Amino acid sequence: MSKLKVAVIGCGSISKYRHLPEYHQNEAVEIVALCDIVASRAEAMQELYGGAVYTDYEELLKNKTVDLVSVCLPNALHAPVSIAALESGAHVLCEKPMATTQAEAEAMIEASEKSGKTLMIAHNQRFVRSHQKAKELIAEGAIGKVYSFRTTFGHGGPEGWSVDGENSWFFRKDDAVIGAMGDLGVHKADLIRYILGEEFTEVSAMVETNAKENISVDDNAVCLLKSTSGVIGTLTASWAYKVNESNATVIYGEKGVLRLEDDPNYSLIATYTDGSKVNYELGKIQTNEEGQQTSTGVVSHFVESVRTNTKPLIDGVEGKKSLGIILAAMESSQTGRTIKLN
Repeated sequence: MSKLKVAVIGCGSISKYRHLPEYHQNEAVEIVALCDIVASRAEAMQELYGGAVYTDYEELLKNKTVDLVSVCLPNALHAPVSIAALESGAHVLCEKPMATTQAEAEAMIEASEKSGKTLMIAHNQRFVRSHQKAKELIAEGAIGKVYSFRTTFGHGGPEGWSVDGENSWFFRKDDAVIGAMGDLGVHKADLIRYILGEEFTEVSAMVETNAKENISVDDNAVCLLKSTSGVIGTLTASWAYKVNESNATVIYGEKGVLRLEDDPNYSLIATYTDGSKVNYELGKIQTNEEGQQTSTGVVSHFVESVRTNTKPLIDGVEGKKSLGIILAAMESSQTGRTIKLN
């Protein structure tokens, strides 16, 4: 089988540390095009991976025949660029959040269906082994009925990660639309849906900008969620965790408690009401720290989905459901009301 031709649109940090290295390691693909409005960024990646350099994604899609496109751009551009790529005949891997409105998400799904091309959203937390194991344990009834949970993603903010530092698009409402909730909260919304295997029906939230100066998006949020079966829990997203990053999830059930990514040595700890305890060493979760850039599993899953013509784990419909929780949280904070989800 000939190699799939890949174009990466947006050559900032998520491309540099995740998408491009993972495509490069994948023997089924070839990187043929790199695009960034700052030519030097694309050129720096070209030195490592080859491919033609573009500064205009429309020109790339018009002039270059590609099979796969990674959309690694500010949130406001996810929908228009993904739709353009799908309409050009490419399969698309789009960074999260997939869009900034439900209408945009629906347009992306429609473009995927109309073109017959795959749309996958890069929710890498579903590929973390502790998360997958927790999902298995819950599904097989190991902790019985689930009552509650708390899931958190917090760190000091994207300035240490983003290519533009303190001047990053992450902090500008025009580019990001949603701040910490779009950067981190949507990860946990997707994760808790995945682990519990059910949808959420109600969202209440307090979303603030209280940790950083001169930014026009949220940087701190605490949300209360209720699922179809009545599980209630909290989702926290923060750019105000200055000392230690937190990526922990704790799930409380009838027969036990699961602690995920909440211990320095064990990625999953299961403690049961009968007094037993199981410590799982399943490898470390992805972080943004230098030297911790191990494979996320996202790119390999995307490539395999395209090659085998199978639906990816996080298609547009899944991405839209996770986005819906975040949008409801923003609405709840603005209106002071609990928002009911369809």
